[in-house]
Amino acid sequence: MNQQWTDTFRGEIEGFQETITAFDKGELDRKAYKGISGGLGSYAQRDASRHMLRLRLPGGRLTLERLKFLAEVVERERVARMKLTTCETIQLHDLSAAQVPVIMEEAIGCGILTKGGGGDNPRNVMASPLSGVQPGEAFDVMPYAEAATKYLLSICRDIKMPRKLKIAFCNGVDDCVHSAFRDMGFLAQEDGAFALRVAGGLGAARPSMGVLVDESVSPKEILYYVRAMVDTFCAHGDYNNRARARTRYMQDTLGPDGLKEAFLKNVAARKSEGGLELTDLEAPAHIVGVDGGTVDHPRAIPQKQSGMYSVKYHPIGGLLPVEKPRQLYELLKDIPGAEIRVAPNETLYVINLTANQAERVIAATADSAATEFETSVACVGSTTCQQGIRDSQGVLQTVVKAVREAGIPDGALPKICISGCPSSCSGHQAGAIGFQGGVKLVDKKPQPAFKMFLNGSDELGQARFGQEAGTILETDLPALLVELGKAAAAAGQSWGLWSAEHAQERDTIIAKYA
Repeated sequence: MNQQWTDTFRGEIEGFQETITAFDKGELDRKAYKGISGGLGSYAQRDASRHMLRLRLPGGRLTLERLKFLAEVVERERVARMKLTTCETIQLHDLSAAQVPVIMEEAIGCGILTKGGGGDNPRNVMASPLSGVQPGEAFDVMPYAEAATKYLLSICRDIKMPRKLKIAFCNGVDDCVHSAFRDMGFLAQEDGAFALRVAGGLGAARPSMGVLVDESVSPKEILYYVRAMVDTFCAHGDYNNRARARTRYMQDTLGPDGLKEAFLKNVAARKSEGGLELTDLEAPAHIVGVDGGTVDHPRAIPQKQSGMYSVKYHPIGGLLPVEKPRQLYELLKDIPGAEIRVAPNETLYVINLTANQAERVIAATADSAATEFETSVACVGSTTCQQGIRDSQGVLQTVVKAVREAGIPDGALPKICISGCPSSCSGHQAGAIGFQGGVKLVDKKPQPAFKMFLNGSDELGQARFGQEAGTILETDLPALLVELGKAAAAAGQSWGLWSAEHAQERDTIIAKYA
């Protein structure tokens, strides 16, 4: 990272120490504090004496150096809780005001800048988690996610956008990063170019697929497109109405064709200035296996490199056990090329392992989710988040327990996505089953409830938003999911097949609760 940027960021951290201290003493209100802290990747929790810090990881890359830092910080600062996020970052929770600036400063040493982790900034740039090692991919997109991150960090102090900007790079196999509906979504093509969609996004109002603006973006020219998107957003985004300040609303104000025209005009202008071509990008190293063994385990994934494996590890709810960074670091520290990738579905992938090494990682992560349903995604929830309405984490733990006790077989229920409020932090609108926290009137009294969505998808080439299927009382969620799972199991079918072939039976079951 450029020394000038890091020195500037260190100066911002010094100033932030005074800000967070003032907030801790009650001298600064929540709104004013949030406006400052978010831009540095930190927010106060519902309990204002506790804080969250978001560790920005471009492309979700948790290198060995970063893993060591995480292990040491968790142990020394006695971090009580960690959360994997759907933007491929790691959040440290329940921190004191004194701890936050210290960790921010120390993180710089391993290339983690929390700058832009929140607020009206370019957010963590995402990439397909197995990029570089996944069979069938068009090409490795990780170097481009890294390059976009460095560029955005270099300009973020000089721009003022209406709201945040989310960018994703898809390798052409796995679009869990949602390139089809991000503010910018780069999709790798077999011909070596990117297809680009812009101004997409989830949200309670106007969820939108991105507008296809170019089907042949040269990888070396991506920064012209990134800068052009910033220019377009700053010129046409809504600075007056925060509820309409995301890029997707430019599809309304400009129209899809007008948006495309304005964007490409800005691309041409930036290209005429020059200076943003990428050259000599360095891709992460991948080691070819030498032990000649094989692994037969559902969490072991063969890589495109001969003899190498990745291991999938999904802690329930994305809550990473505090002892796990140290355990994994000690296991991986002497393995050349090994690293961890944080995926948007709150999963970790340990990559570049031989068969024997993969077996050891599998054993060390035996607490992983055991079924597709257990890989369900939930935001941190109302017990922690200021904006939260429902305890999404508590609900997930409850329904997982109910499904286990009911003996529902793997596959009979899909991965579900639970957001604790109308925000889409879990991506609930893109889930096969999604839930959005809210309330439901029962005898004219508001009760904890969740709006249910059905048939969303983030599969490559099949992206779609789910349709509302009713509002379910929180207390009824376990029974609803168990009944749906039993029905699919009784038919001997997977959820996807049963839901498609038995839609009427499915809807009848849901209607009992909705």
